[in-house]
Amino acid sequence: MADVDKSSKSAPLTLAIDIGGSHLKASVLDPAGVMRGEAVRVETPDPASPQATIAALLKLVQPLGNFDRASIGFPGVVRAGSIFTAPTLRDKHWDGFDLAGALGRVWKRPIRILNDASVQGLGAIKGEGLECAITLGTGLGFALFDHGRLAPHLELSQHPVRKNKTYNEYVGHAALESVGKSHWNKRVSRVIDILETVINYDVLYVGGGNARLINFKLPDNVRIVPNAAGITGGIRLWDERWGNAFVGSAPPFDAPGRQEAE
Repeated sequence: MADVDKSSKSAPLTLAIDIGGSHLKASVLDPAGVMRGEAVRVETPDPASPQATIAALLKLVQPLGNFDRASIGFPGVVRAGSIFTAPTLRDKHWDGFDLAGALGRVWKRPIRILNDASVQGLGAIKGEGLECAITLGTGLGFALFDHGRLAPHLELSQHPVRKNKTYNEYVGHAALESVGKSHWNKRVSRVIDILETVINYDVLYVGGGNARLINFKLPDNVRIVPNAAGITGGIRLWDERWGNAFVGSAPPFDAPGRQEAE
């Protein structure tokens, strides 16, 4: 793939990518974090090796045009641009893979990568109190924020929740297909109850492709967020206060409407 032309440095454009277990999605964000057009998407390769996934991403984003930097949400543990785990992609070659370096060599652009649920959370939170974000898709993603500060990543999806089933196995897409929508909703309700008891969050944001299937009444402090937050949250990976020291965790930020205590 040829180098992508840069846009104006005074108003950088951000290529935002959401890597999921079932689909890859991407859009270019303007400096305010607004998508310049509808997100493009393609099915995640199977098997989803690093090489196959990168090839699919390069083809996916080619029609999107210019960008100056890239933000990527990845379904697993990410540190300093390298992948530690990728449970929903089910390919051992991700372990230790330098995804930021691999794409940076092709695009010749700075790249920042964060867990996909963390990116989704950044696209939803207000930066007030203790906020939690989960994603319901191929598996369950989890992120926690304290006054806008992202906590160290916890791979909750791999933890047992009930009868030796992990959260991924309990409310992931395979479980939805196995037990049906009605019983799956009961499971999701139980998970929300567990998280509220264990975390005592102020607000829980629920996103991901299967969040739209929730059909029970949610508590007042639980909110469904658009799946697009997994893309638009990518703008916050470039908060100017981070400088060049991005290592996979987020500092506080001033979200719209947030006021500092006097």
